[in-house]
Amino acid sequence: MGKRTTRIRIGQIGICHEHAAAKMQTLRRLADTFEIVGVVDDRSTAVARFAGDDLTPYEDLTWMTEEELLNAPGLGAVIIETANDDLVPAALRCMRHNVSIHMDKPGGEDMAAFRRLLEGCRKRDLVFQMGYMFRNNPAMQFAARAVRDNWLGELFEFQADMSHNYGSEAYQAYIGRFQGGIMFNLACHLVDLIVSIMGRPENVVPFLKSAPGYGSAVRNNCLAVLEYPHALATLRACSKEIDGVNRRSMKISGTKGAIELSPLERFDGRPLQMRLVLLQGNSEYAAGSHVVDFGVTHDRYQDQLLEFAELVRGKGHNKYTYEHDELVQEVLLASCGLLKWKDATA
Repeated sequence: MGKRTTRIRIGQIGICHEHAAAKMQTLRRLADTFEIVGVVDDRSTAVARFAGDDLTPYEDLTWMTEEELLNAPGLGAVIIETANDDLVPAALRCMRHNVSIHMDKPGGEDMAAFRRLLEGCRKRDLVFQMGYMFRNNPAMQFAARAVRDNWLGELFEFQADMSHNYGSEAYQAYIGRFQGGIMFNLACHLVDLIVSIMGRPENVVPFLKSAPGYGSAVRNNCLAVLEYPHALATLRACSKEIDGVNRRSMKISGTKGAIELSPLERFDGRPLQMRLVLLQGNSEYAAGSHVVDFGVTHDRYQDQLLEFAELVRGKGHNKYTYEHDELVQEVLLASCGLLKWKDATA
């Protein structure tokens, strides 16, 4: 029998992020990998939040202050799941304690603060992982490989949609507290995806609108266009689209083929499937139309957190570099109208 790997002592700062409860459930399922030291309650925050009142995922865990957690003996990593506007400040405090960080999305509205976080992690050689959930989505990984291996030829179109119709009026009020609205809160996932596949755009043009019946401050119907030399990438999100989650979609078109995916993920016991159309065959797929089946997904966050564990242990390398995370944040803030693209770092 092989030697058992020592578990990583990890703590969670915050329970008010929309992914916090589910991510804690994943951590608890990965008991052979992580030992949960404790949880920091952030429900007293004054910033916008839409989660944090369900304490069921934290039963029997130790509640502690942030200071107690960061000074816990043998702490190996933290997972930061505060409300959005508290993410970067909390991560900066963790960085100063020289602890590896998994921080949920997005990277805040302050580009300078996010750069300070990345630079601090770089100087300390700390693991820093953004919680963009599509990074370990098998269909997204397949799409990236298809582009990288030139199956689709030269790209000219990338469309992606992150709409939904959940949360009722409370969600609309929540979104109204962000300058970038739903583009900031949800389309950030699409920005990370597009930048991963297509790189730095030449220009970013935002369209931040309100859905019918809402004032202009509630930017819950948003679109951004990313311009490339021969391609246009559009990403869209609206919080009033009927059956929106099941109709979330991605389309990538090139001179030699195309990919269509809808929904973007599923957890209903049915397999995630993608349509692939090729003008020319390759070593894996003949010319023509194919349905690519990725099987049933049981846990949205497991693969990313296992990857995080390997990085904390010093194994492998982070495919998503500090430079990538910085570029994603620049594109996101430009898509939210918070950064003029000409002012972004070249």
